[in-house]
Amino acid sequence: MKDDDIVGVPPVECSADLGKPDVTSMGVIRDLVLREEPLVESADFDSVLSPQELRVWFRDGVGDADWCRLECTWYTSGAYRFHFVDEHDVNWRFDRHPTPHSPEQHFHSPPNAPSETAVRSCIQVTEPRLVARAVIKLWRRAYDTGDLGTLNTATDPP
Repeated sequence: MKDDDIVGVPPVECSADLGKPDVTSMGVIRDLVLREEPLVESADFDSVLSPQELRVWFRDGVGDADWCRLECTWYTSGAYRFHFVDEHDVNWRFDRHPTPHSPEQHFHSPPNAPSETAVRSCIQVTEPRLVARAVIKLWRRAYDTGDLGTLNTATDPP
């Protein structure tokens, strides 16, 4: 299996079992992004029968990117992954999961979201709606300013 085929947090980044994907929480997140972000074009699960990931497509991206996609997995343990990628293969993500090399809630910075350099996330809330709202607000701020450098600079969003 290639890294591109992995859905959710890559196993090499975890130091504990995350549980199963929490489809109910991902449905709440889907409804929130569809309702609150006008640039969301679609938000669907990767599978109807066995959803593992929510995929959100945006009509535009930060800077000169014409589109971006958010891949979100929320787990029954409360762990999560919000991974953004755009047409230029710029990647970044907010995660919460046990890992030996980063704080439990951490941020992987653009342009390639390296695992080994993740830093403490500015997002400290843990409830699915609040985390999703924070992630979307941080994306929107980067979009409005054209600056990915602002992604992890808020004080306890949302």
